[in-house]
Amino acid sequence: MSAPLVIVGTGLAGYNLAREWRKLDSSTPLLLITADDGRSYSKPMLSTGFGKQKDADGLAMAQAGAMAEQLNAEVRTHTRITGIDPGHRRLWIGEEAVSYRDLVLAWGAEPIRVPVAGDAAERVLPVNDLEDYARFCQAAAGKQRVLVLGAGLIGCEFANDLTAGGYQVELVAPCEQVMPGLLPPEAAGAVQAGLESLGVGFHLGPVLNSLQYAGERLLAELSDGTRIDCDLVLSAVGLRPRTALAEQAGLACGRGISVDRLLQSSHANIYALGDCAEVDGLSLLYVMPLMTCARALAQTLAGNPTRVSYGPMPVTVKTPVCPLVVSPPPRGTAGSWQAEGSGRDLKLLCRAADGSLLGYALTGSAVQEKLALNRELPALLA
Repeated sequence: MSAPLVIVGTGLAGYNLAREWRKLDSSTPLLLITADDGRSYSKPMLSTGFGKQKDADGLAMAQAGAMAEQLNAEVRTHTRITGIDPGHRRLWIGEEAVSYRDLVLAWGAEPIRVPVAGDAAERVLPVNDLEDYARFCQAAAGKQRVLVLGAGLIGCEFANDLTAGGYQVELVAPCEQVMPGLLPPEAAGAVQAGLESLGVGFHLGPVLNSLQYAGERLLAELSDGTRIDCDLVLSAVGLRPRTALAEQAGLACGRGISVDRLLQSSHANIYALGDCAEVDGLSLLYVMPLMTCARALAQTLAGNPTRVSYGPMPVTVKTPVCPLVVSPPPRGTAGSWQAEGSGRDLKLLCRAADGSLLGYALTGSAVQEKLALNRELPALLA
């Protein structure tokens, strides 16, 4: 029997690559390995579940067994690889060696853990996958007050979703505005105002110093001395691409696993895509580039080398109280922002000196203009 294509990871990146590749190759053995239970789900939906009154089972789209049948593949769940041997085209699961024809690393990113003092530090819970979501749902059952750490895209989405689910939310982050580095200040102000209208409390500037048990509740103390009573803490301070095993195997890594436009790593027959990959210097932890990479890599693995091209990659943020679409200016470009509109309905355009459009941020009703503006945007990877 020939060596299989091995994909490590069964999130959006792993399963979508497998689907695209199976359209082109129906016979080569396929093995997917995952550290979780292998259920198929859409990770972006994790920050919409509370408003929709859905538990983890309600967000799952298919069990691992159904995915294995659909993909004519073997799916090994609750399995962690412990090493990669590029020279012999094999990976290790404990003492077991698994050979591969090609290896694709699609194991995503891990939550950044911030140190918190106090006897309740273990009550700081990340939500990075379906199993995390299930644990958080269990912890949140019957509770009211949630402290969210992080004012980035995910933190704001969860703040909106949790309030829609009936929770009281306080948000803490060591920054001057929401989504710093992604939004110009005017757009950030519109989103914050929308969330505040739902009752979300903001503490921008301080960090969480300690978390203590206080009877049946928790007491959070911030670095500015503020004390907040809460029932549990959701950590959304950011993600770090998983690179440790790749580095141990000698693969080049930057912010993520370094891959070229073919998504090939520094070693032949090893590829990476999704949140763990840095594609030609770009690390984009969003769905649209992931899907683009899955289609291109499927072609390459089927014998038709296909370079990844990124057109405009706008990001839709799931904050229904203030709809938001943003397309940040490409790296290395210089431009100035111009604002139109008022309140939560803003159109902010970033233009170069010659007047060409580099990026935009649209809030509220202005999001309707995204399709027209996308036609003016430059490609991220032409």
